Amino acid sequence: MSGKEIQSYFEFVLPLVKTAGKVIVEAKDIEIEIKTEIYDLVTIYDRKVEDILIKTIKKQYPTHKFIGEEESSAKSQISELTDDPTWIIDPIDGTANFVRGFPVTCISIGLTINKEQVLGIVYNPYMDEMYTAIKGQGAYMNGKRIYTNKQSDIQKTVINYEVSLARAEKYRDLYLYRFSHLIGVVQGMRSMGSAALGLCYVANGSMDAYQCDGLYPWDAAAGVVIVREAGGAVADSTIGKEFDIMNPNFIAAASKPLLDQLLAVEKQGDDERLAALLVKKANIGCR
Repeated sequence: MSGKEIQSYFEFVLPLVKTAGKVIVEAKDIEIEIKTEIYDLVTIYDRKVEDILIKTIKKQYPTHKFIGEEESSAKSQISELTDDPTWIIDPIDGTANFVRGFPVTCISIGLTINKEQVLGIVYNPYMDEMYTAIKGQGAYMNGKRIYTNKQSDIQKTVINYEVSLARAEKYRDLYLYRFSHLIGVVQGMRSMGSAALGLCYVANGSMDAYQCDGLYPWDAAAGVVIVREAGGAVADSTIGKEFDIMNPNFIAAASKPLLDQLLAVEKQGDDERLAALLVKKANIGCR
Protein backbone atom coordinates (compact mmCIF):
# COMPACT_ATOMS: atom_id res chain seq x y z
CA MET A 1 0.00 0.00 0.00
CA SER A 2 1.60 3.25 -1.15
CA GLY A 3 1.77 6.51 0.79
CA LYS A 4 -0.19 8.09 -2.04
CA GLU A 5 -3.11 5.73 -1.48
CA ILE A 6 -3.11 6.36 2.28
CA GLN A 7 -3.08 10.10 1.60
CA SER A 8 -6.11 9.70 -0.68
CA TYR A 9 -7.96 7.81 2.07
CA PHE A 10 -7.12 10.59 4.50
CA GLU A 11 -8.34 13.32 2.17
CA PHE A 12 -11.62 11.49 1.61
CA VAL A 13 -12.35 10.79 5.28
CA LEU A 14 -11.26 14.10 6.83
CA PRO A 15 -14.25 16.21 5.63
CA LEU A 16 -16.55 13.29 6.39
CA VAL A 17 -15.46 13.35 10.04
CA LYS A 18 -16.10 17.09 10.16
CA THR A 19 -19.62 16.57 8.79
CA ALA A 20 -20.30 13.80 11.32
CA GLY A 21 -19.22 16.18 14.08
CA LYS A 22 -22.25 18.36 13.35
CA VAL A 23 -24.48 15.49 14.48
CA ILE A 24 -22.85 15.68 17.91
CA VAL A 25 -23.02 19.45 18.43
CA GLU A 26 -26.61 19.63 17.17
CA ALA A 27 -27.82 16.77 19.39
CA LYS A 28 -30.99 17.40 21.42
CA ASP A 29 -33.09 15.40 23.88
CA ILE A 30 -30.37 12.79 24.35
CA GLU A 31 -31.73 9.46 25.54
CA ILE A 32 -29.26 7.13 27.21
CA GLU A 33 -29.03 3.37 26.96
CA ILE A 34 -26.79 1.18 29.10
CA LYS A 35 -24.82 -1.63 27.46
CA THR A 36 -23.38 -4.35 29.69
CA GLU A 37 -22.25 -2.13 32.58
CA ILE A 38 -23.77 0.94 34.29
CA TYR A 39 -20.84 3.10 33.13
CA ASP A 40 -20.97 1.86 29.50
CA LEU A 41 -23.39 4.23 27.78
CA VAL A 42 -24.71 4.58 24.25
CA THR A 43 -27.07 7.03 22.55
CA ILE A 44 -28.82 7.18 19.22
CA TYR A 45 -26.17 9.74 18.21
CA ASP A 46 -23.38 7.16 18.60
CA ARG A 47 -25.22 5.02 16.08
CA LYS A 48 -25.98 7.94 13.75
CA VAL A 49 -22.35 9.05 13.59
CA GLU A 50 -21.03 5.51 13.06
CA ASP A 51 -23.66 4.93 10.38
CA ILE A 52 -22.61 8.08 8.50
CA LEU A 53 -18.94 7.10 8.60
CA ILE A 54 -19.20 3.42 7.75
CA LYS A 55 -21.81 3.72 5.01
CA THR A 56 -19.97 6.53 3.22
CA ILE A 57 -16.52 4.95 3.46
CA LYS A 58 -17.88 1.55 2.42
CA LYS A 59 -19.51 3.08 -0.67
CA GLN A 60 -16.18 4.66 -1.67
CA TYR A 61 -14.00 1.69 -0.70
CA PRO A 62 -16.17 -1.47 -0.88
CA THR A 63 -13.28 -3.88 -0.22
CA HIS A 64 -12.24 -2.22 3.05
CA LYS A 65 -13.09 -3.76 6.42
CA PHE A 66 -14.55 -2.07 9.51
CA ILE A 67 -14.39 -2.45 13.27
CA GLY A 68 -16.83 -0.07 14.94
CA GLU A 69 -17.91 0.27 18.56
CA GLU A 70 -21.66 0.13 17.95
CA GLU A 71 -21.37 -2.44 15.16
CA SER A 72 -19.34 -4.68 17.52
CA SER A 73 -21.86 -4.14 20.32
CA ALA A 74 -24.73 -5.17 18.04
CA LYS A 75 -22.91 -8.38 17.06
CA SER A 76 -21.71 -9.00 20.64
CA GLN A 77 -18.23 -9.57 19.26
CA ILE A 78 -15.32 -7.67 17.76
CA SER A 79 -14.39 -8.55 14.19
CA GLU A 80 -10.98 -10.11 13.66
CA LEU A 81 -8.27 -7.75 12.47
CA THR A 82 -6.88 -8.84 9.08
CA ASP A 83 -4.24 -7.49 6.71
CA ASP A 84 -6.93 -5.71 4.68
CA PRO A 85 -7.35 -1.93 5.06
CA THR A 86 -9.52 -1.69 8.17
CA TRP A 87 -11.21 1.39 9.57
CA ILE A 88 -11.55 1.26 13.38
CA ILE A 89 -14.19 3.73 14.53
CA ASP A 90 -15.43 5.19 17.79
CA PRO A 91 -18.35 7.47 16.83
CA ILE A 92 -18.48 9.23 20.20
CA ASP A 93 -15.54 8.68 22.53
CA GLY A 94 -16.54 10.07 25.89
CA THR A 95 -20.27 9.33 25.75
CA ALA A 96 -20.67 9.98 29.50
CA ASN A 97 -19.20 13.45 28.89
CA PHE A 98 -21.40 13.95 25.82
CA VAL A 99 -24.69 13.28 27.62
CA ARG A 100 -23.70 15.77 30.35
CA GLY A 101 -22.65 18.51 27.96
CA PHE A 102 -19.01 18.26 29.07
CA PRO A 103 -17.08 19.14 25.91
CA VAL A 104 -14.34 16.52 26.19
CA THR A 105 -15.92 14.33 23.55
CA CYS A 106 -14.73 13.31 20.10
CA ILE A 107 -14.99 11.16 17.00
CA SER A 108 -12.05 8.78 16.62
CA ILE A 109 -11.21 6.96 13.40
CA GLY A 110 -8.06 4.97 12.69
CA LEU A 111 -6.89 2.95 9.72
CA THR A 112 -4.79 -0.22 9.82
CA ILE A 113 -3.15 -1.88 6.84
CA ASN A 114 -1.39 -5.23 7.26
CA LYS A 115 -2.46 -4.92 10.93
CA GLU A 116 -0.32 -1.79 11.30
CA GLN A 117 -1.72 1.56 12.42
CA VAL A 118 -1.10 4.01 9.59
CA LEU A 119 -3.62 6.83 10.00
CA GLY A 120 -5.47 8.53 12.83
CA ILE A 121 -8.11 11.27 13.03
CA VAL A 122 -9.60 12.56 16.29
CA TYR A 123 -12.12 15.40 16.16
CA ASN A 124 -13.61 17.31 19.08
CA PRO A 125 -16.50 19.17 17.41
CA TYR A 126 -17.26 21.31 20.48
CA MET A 127 -13.78 22.85 20.42
CA ASP A 128 -13.36 22.42 16.65
CA GLU A 129 -10.06 20.63 17.30
CA MET A 130 -9.02 18.22 14.56
CA TYR A 131 -6.03 16.02 15.44
CA THR A 132 -4.54 14.07 12.55
CA ALA A 133 -1.56 11.88 11.72
CA ILE A 134 -0.33 9.66 8.92
CA LYS A 135 2.52 7.31 9.80
CA GLY A 136 5.83 8.93 8.92
CA GLN A 137 4.34 12.37 8.26
CA GLY A 138 4.01 13.90 11.73
CA ALA A 139 1.03 14.87 13.87
CA TYR A 140 -1.16 17.96 13.47
CA MET A 141 -3.95 19.90 15.13
CA ASN A 142 -6.08 21.92 12.70
CA GLY A 143 -3.29 21.62 10.17
CA LYS A 144 -0.51 22.89 12.46
CA ARG A 145 2.33 20.53 13.42
CA ILE A 146 2.23 19.43 17.06
CA TYR A 147 4.77 17.79 19.34
CA THR A 148 4.80 16.35 22.83
CA ASN A 149 6.40 18.53 25.50
CA LYS A 150 9.31 16.01 25.81
CA GLN A 151 8.89 15.80 29.60
CA SER A 152 11.37 13.24 30.99
CA ASP A 153 11.13 13.72 34.76
CA ILE A 154 8.41 11.71 36.50
CA GLN A 155 8.37 14.11 39.46
CA LYS A 156 7.36 16.96 37.14
CA THR A 157 4.70 14.89 35.37
CA VAL A 158 0.96 15.46 35.23
CA ILE A 159 -0.60 12.17 34.17
CA ASN A 160 -4.11 11.68 32.84
CA TYR A 161 -5.10 8.45 34.64
CA GLU A 162 -8.49 7.07 33.61
CA VAL A 163 -9.62 5.99 37.09
CA SER A 164 -13.28 5.64 36.07
CA LEU A 165 -12.36 2.24 34.57
CA ALA A 166 -11.75 1.05 38.14
CA ARG A 167 -15.57 0.91 38.35
CA ALA A 168 -15.20 -2.54 36.76
CA GLU A 169 -14.33 -5.04 39.49
CA LYS A 170 -11.88 -6.97 37.30
CA TYR A 171 -9.74 -3.83 36.88
CA ARG A 172 -10.22 -2.26 40.31
CA ASP A 173 -7.18 -3.65 42.10
CA LEU A 174 -4.99 -3.11 39.03
CA TYR A 175 -5.87 0.57 38.95
CA LEU A 176 -5.78 1.20 42.68
CA TYR A 177 -2.46 -0.51 43.38
CA ARG A 178 -0.84 1.40 40.53
CA PHE A 179 -2.51 4.63 41.63
CA SER A 180 -1.15 4.25 45.16
CA HIS A 181 2.40 4.15 43.79
CA LEU A 182 2.01 6.80 41.08
CA ILE A 183 0.37 9.42 43.29
CA GLY A 184 3.44 9.62 45.49
CA VAL A 185 5.87 10.41 42.69
CA VAL A 186 4.04 12.42 40.00
CA GLN A 187 3.22 16.11 40.22
CA GLY A 188 -0.48 15.66 39.60
CA MET A 189 -3.27 13.52 38.16
CA ARG A 190 -6.29 14.17 35.98
CA SER A 191 -9.12 12.01 34.62
CA MET A 192 -10.82 13.32 31.47
CA GLY A 193 -13.16 10.54 30.34
CA SER A 194 -12.04 10.25 26.70
CA ALA A 195 -9.28 7.87 25.67
CA ALA A 196 -8.76 9.33 22.19
CA LEU A 197 -8.51 12.90 23.45
CA GLY A 198 -6.37 11.76 26.38
CA LEU A 199 -3.83 10.54 23.85
CA CYS A 200 -4.11 13.74 21.81
CA TYR A 201 -3.45 15.84 24.91
CA VAL A 202 -0.12 14.03 25.27
CA ALA A 203 0.56 14.64 21.59
CA ASN A 204 -0.06 18.39 21.82
CA GLY A 205 1.96 18.81 25.01
CA SER A 206 -0.84 19.73 27.41
CA MET A 207 -0.44 16.44 29.31
CA ASP A 208 2.76 14.57 30.03
CA ALA A 209 1.30 11.06 30.04
CA TYR A 210 -1.90 9.07 29.70
CA GLN A 211 -2.74 5.68 31.22
CA CYS A 212 -5.72 3.43 30.56
CA ASP A 213 -6.38 -0.30 30.79
CA GLY A 214 -9.44 -2.32 29.80
CA LEU A 215 -10.13 -0.53 26.53
CA TYR A 216 -11.16 -1.60 23.04
CA PRO A 217 -9.48 -1.19 19.61
CA TRP A 218 -11.54 1.90 18.71
CA ASP A 219 -10.33 3.71 21.84
CA ALA A 220 -6.71 3.65 20.69
CA ALA A 221 -6.82 3.19 16.91
CA ALA A 222 -6.32 6.87 16.10
CA GLY A 223 -4.73 8.40 19.19
CA VAL A 224 -1.74 6.05 19.38
CA VAL A 225 -0.67 7.01 15.84
CA ILE A 226 -1.01 10.69 16.73
CA VAL A 227 1.11 10.37 19.90
CA ARG A 228 3.86 8.49 18.13
CA GLU A 229 3.94 10.93 15.22
CA ALA A 230 4.17 13.80 17.74
CA GLY A 231 7.34 12.27 19.18
CA GLY A 232 5.80 10.43 22.11
CA ALA A 233 6.12 6.82 23.20
CA VAL A 234 3.39 4.21 23.72
CA ALA A 235 3.64 0.76 25.30
CA ASP A 236 1.51 -1.90 26.90
CA SER A 237 1.11 -0.95 30.55
CA THR A 238 2.59 -4.27 31.69
CA ILE A 239 6.35 -4.50 31.27
CA GLY A 240 7.30 -7.19 28.78
CA LYS A 241 4.02 -7.19 26.84
CA GLU A 242 3.88 -5.82 23.31
CA PHE A 243 1.26 -3.16 22.60
CA ASP A 244 -1.71 -4.83 20.89
CA ILE A 245 -4.29 -2.66 19.14
CA MET A 246 -6.89 -5.39 19.63
CA ASN A 247 -6.27 -5.46 23.40
CA PRO A 248 -5.04 -1.95 24.12
CA ASN A 249 -3.91 -1.69 27.74
CA PHE A 250 -1.51 1.17 27.38
CA ILE A 251 0.49 4.02 28.73
CA ALA A 252 1.50 6.93 26.50
CA ALA A 253 4.18 9.42 27.48
CA ALA A 254 5.81 12.55 26.14
CA SER A 255 9.18 10.78 25.91
CA LYS A 256 10.67 7.28 26.11
CA PRO A 257 12.60 8.07 29.35
CA LEU A 258 9.36 9.18 31.02
CA LEU A 259 7.55 6.09 29.74
CA ASP A 260 10.22 3.84 31.27
CA GLN A 261 9.99 5.63 34.64
CA LEU A 262 6.21 5.33 34.74
CA LEU A 263 6.32 1.64 33.81
CA ALA A 264 8.84 0.97 36.59
CA VAL A 265 6.59 2.63 39.18
CA GLU A 266 3.53 0.78 37.92
CA LYS A 267 5.43 -2.50 38.15
CA GLN A 268 5.83 -1.85 41.87
CA GLY A 269 2.05 -1.65 42.11
CA ASP A 270 1.64 -4.80 40.00
CA ASP A 271 4.13 -6.71 42.18
CA GLU A 272 2.38 -5.59 45.35
CA ARG A 273 -1.00 -6.61 43.94
CA LEU A 274 0.31 -10.04 42.96
CA ALA A 275 1.83 -10.56 46.41
CA ALA A 276 -1.46 -9.63 48.09
CA LEU A 277 -3.33 -12.02 45.81
CA LEU A 278 -0.97 -14.89 46.67
CA VAL A 279 -1.41 -14.22 50.39
CA LYS A 280 -5.18 -14.18 49.96
CA LYS A 281 -5.13 -17.50 48.10
CA ALA A 282 -2.86 -19.05 50.73
CA ASN A 283 -5.18 -17.95 53.53
CA ILE A 284 -8.19 -19.38 51.71
CA GLY A 285 -6.32 -22.66 51.22
CA CYS A 286 -5.59 -22.92 54.94
CA ARG A 287 -9.25 -22.82 55.93
